[in-house]
Amino acid sequence: MVLMGDFNHPNICWRDNTAGYKQSRRFLGCIDDNFLLQVIEEPTRRGAMLDLILTQEEGLVGNVKLKGSLGCSDHEMVEFKTLREARGAHSKLTTL
Repeated sequence: MVLMGDFNHPNICWRDNTAGYKQSRRFLGCIDDNFLLQVIEEPTRRGAMLDLILTQEEGLVGNVKLKGSLGCSDHEMVEFKTLREARGAHSKLTTL
């Protein structure tokens, strides 16, 4: 499972897994309770990490790249690949 979107919690420090506001701490608790991993490592909007990729499986998401903004948006476009096991001996690579 992979979730991606603008979660709008700019005060979360993902390195330390801490947050200054109660709502953001509750969001971190929800992520922990559901065994989710956050994959984005760079700010996606004006120095804040708002756009996140969450997954339950380490190694499922790879090649995460920020690609600049699209049009008038102040968010970075996020490109990533999901890796999943194909039926049979080969792996299948899907780009979103």
